[in-house]
Amino acid sequence: MRIVFMGTPEFAVPSLDRLFQAGYEIAAVVTVPDKPAGRGKKLRPSAVKAYALEKELPLLQPVKLRDPAFIEALQATQADVFVVVAFRMLPKVVWDIPGSGTFNLHSSLLPDYRGAAPINWVVINGETQSGVTTFLIDEQIDTGNLLLQEAVEVPQDWTAGQLHDLLMEKGADLVLATVQGLEENRLSPRPQDDELSQHKAPKIFKEDCEIDWNQSAASRYNLIRGLSPYPTAWTKLGEDSMKVFLAARATLAAKPPAGSCLIEDGRWYVACADGWIELLEIQLAGKKRMKVADFLRGYKEEILFLG
Repeated sequence: MRIVFMGTPEFAVPSLDRLFQAGYEIAAVVTVPDKPAGRGKKLRPSAVKAYALEKELPLLQPVKLRDPAFIEALQATQADVFVVVAFRMLPKVVWDIPGSGTFNLHSSLLPDYRGAAPINWVVINGETQSGVTTFLIDEQIDTGNLLLQEAVEVPQDWTAGQLHDLLMEKGADLVLATVQGLEENRLSPRPQDDELSQHKAPKIFKEDCEIDWNQSAASRYNLIRGLSPYPTAWTKLGEDSMKVFLAARATLAAKPPAGSCLIEDGRWYVACADGWIELLEIQLAGKKRMKVADFLRGYKEEILFLG
């Protein structure tokens, strides 16, 4: 099969690599235009573009997906299937081109956790299971007919970053299996059962990341690990903003007001509505990420309250 692959971040690279290593003809790789990054605001290619250049694969970087020149370039590839992993919402004029359709890799067990941030929300909600899904793209977001799925267990001390890395590899295997299934006409697309859609996974904004210490300790622990390492939970330390990357549940007898802090033997505990959280790795605004013990050795002000 001739394939057009569409993707942008690191998450998409293993999927493209699986297809390339399996010997499939990559007729084109589609990714976003280079974007300014870093202090110097130099143009930086996406992870998918970097891989495509390394392997000398044909590359397309459209600014607008409805651009007639881009549509013509896609049609000229004569691809059998388009494969989409962490890209953009495609207009019908794009996804309707290939004869075998366009399929997308989603990092949840659809129809559950439809949306932009399934990995984060699965961990934030304390789920014990997640997975990856391939499905045919249609007019709506994440609603197309299912092709293949694979479930994974989610350890209750994992961060979103750890789940991301696992699903990145599991997803790559599933993408390859899906292309092979389509090529051999072994797959029977099936409609999604909307009654199984219990959760949404909307885009996460900065205000969603603020830690409200008036909530339960379990929910704050899940929020912190579900936003680590990105976009990262945060709280207020005096007038400063402080990111919290890692934390742990703690058992202390005292029951002070939520947000109260206890500093003891180089360890930092914060009271929630019904228990305690121990902070393990934090980052004060303008500083580097560090372990709490290292931070406390250099921080001279008294810490009584967060939030």
